[in-house]
Parts: sequence; structure tokens; C-alpha cells
Amino acid sequence: MSNTPYNTDFYQWTQAQAAHLRAKEWVALDVDHLAEEIESLGASDRRALRSQLMRLSHHLLKWRYQPQHRGESWQHSIADARLQIELILEDSPSLRNFLPEAFAWAYPRTRKASANETRLPLATFPEACPWSLEQVLDENFFPEG
Repeated sequence: MSNTPYNTDFYQWTQAQAAHLRAKEWVALDVDHLAEEIESLGASDRRALRSQLMRLSHHLLKWRYQPQHRGESWQHSIADARLQIELILEDSPSLRNFLPEAFAWAYPRTRKASANETRLPLATFPEACPWSLEQVLDENFFPEG
């Protein structure tokens, strides 16, 4: 690890890079690290989208398979996850193309997490998501059991 501001004081590095960009001081830019950070920002949005899809699917599974525990907090969590997904997609509309892949990635993990949290057998939760992506994202959709 080199002893550069990128490695020793990240905040200072970001401020210096922003100043160099604004001043069009191209030679002073740390291009390799800037490219890495820009790619990281995109990856961060993808992770956030997968995370919110997991959160949403998890609460929908609990809503469906633990009707006796339904309450406002689950309802709020479902609504908030949908809102967070909407906000991510507003900021990064091209991630709409990533939604099906992210949903397919999220559901099997959500299924296992739901079984662990609820202590219901894994077989309780269908191997394939019982709802379409459109249903999951629909603010009026709540699965009945």
C-alpha cells in the first residue's frame, strides 16, 4: 500500500480530486483510483437494489406465511423497501434492466433467511418465488394466505 492521500486520507483525496476536476487540471487527477471509485458507485447501487429486494421479499414471505404476526411494522417495512427501490431506480434508471437478475439472485437467499428467522421449515417457502417481480414491486400487493 502506497503512502498517497487515497490510502491515508480518503476524504482529503476526494476533495483534491474534485478541485482538480473543476479546475480542469487533468494531469493532477489520480485517474486509476477515480475510475475505481466511479465503478464502485455503480456497484453500490446494484448492491442496494439487491438488498432492498431481499428485504421486500423477506417481509412478503413473512406476511404470507406468518399471518398471525402481521402488523404495521411489516407493512411499513414493505412500503419502505418499495420506496427505496423506486428511489434507486429514479437515480439510476438503467438499473431497471438489472431488476430481473437482482430479483432472481435475491429470492433464494431471502427464502433461507426467512426460514432461519421464522424457524419455519425451509420447505414452507416455495423454491421459486410465488409472485412476479411486478407484483412484488406493486405498492398495493400484499400476499394473502
